[in-house]
Amino acid sequence: MEILRVFNNNVVLARGDGGDEVILTGRGLGFQARPGQPVDTAKVVRVFRPDDGRDPDHLGELLAGIAPEYVQLVVAALTDAGLEGRAAQSPTLVIALADHVSFAVRRQRLGLAIDYPLVGEVTHLYAQEYREASALLAAVNARLVEPLPDGEAVALTLHLVNAGFTTGDLSHTYTMTGVIQQMVAVIEQTYGFTLNPGSVGLGRFITHVRYLFVRIHQHQQLDEGHSTIGQAIRDVHPEALRCAERLAAVMELRLGAALTDDEISYLTLHVARVASEQRVP
Repeated sequence: MEILRVFNNNVVLARGDGGDEVILTGRGLGFQARPGQPVDTAKVVRVFRPDDGRDPDHLGELLAGIAPEYVQLVVAALTDAGLEGRAAQSPTLVIALADHVSFAVRRQRLGLAIDYPLVGEVTHLYAQEYREASALLAAVNARLVEPLPDGEAVALTLHLVNAGFTTGDLSHTYTMTGVIQQMVAVIEQTYGFTLNPGSVGLGRFITHVRYLFVRIHQHQQLDEGHSTIGQAIRDVHPEALRCAERLAAVMELRLGAALTDDEISYLTLHVARVASEQRVP
């Protein structure tokens, strides 16, 4: 491997054996090193491969500003919480979590408290990630002299959710949270009932919309051109179709992307399932 850029004594950008750019960490790895020199592999502790086209220079600079002990703490906490698979799938998640934890610790030492206003939405829309984040926070706190407050689980949840996107910008997750909440409100207004946050149908609807968000962001919406199954869904569920068209209008307004006919058809199916489940006595 060849050094491409030295961020500090412990973090460098290098060209991997496969020709890809990787971020390497290790004590003294960048000390007196120069671009073009071979990497001292004996000093390499961790390798970060930027995923989904994320800028390696930006991630390297971010990682260079984080004390190495926080990266180690997060990696260990993810393992203790049973989330080591997430770290393997998205190495940049480790960087984002380490950055957040280090800043949270700094805030706490300065006596600066933060109230996360999205706690209701997060526990409702991302129940699985919230449970994972709570376990992760407990594992982090087990390694800190001054444990972080329970509210930090909300922020950690958003980072876990954000790992499913093609950008490291957390604003996408905030936007998605607001849009899903608005879509749930539209369904409730259309049918005149309040949805049960723990219902299976609503959980499936939210999961579908989250993947739809990813498809929109990647410009890969389902589009088979008036498919037979899509038309059948529309014919069987006219009321759900009208609701789905309202949901599509919300997404177009908020995201600037019109939904394809197929995406609207599958939204119709999920809306129909939610409504049918709600009506069961």
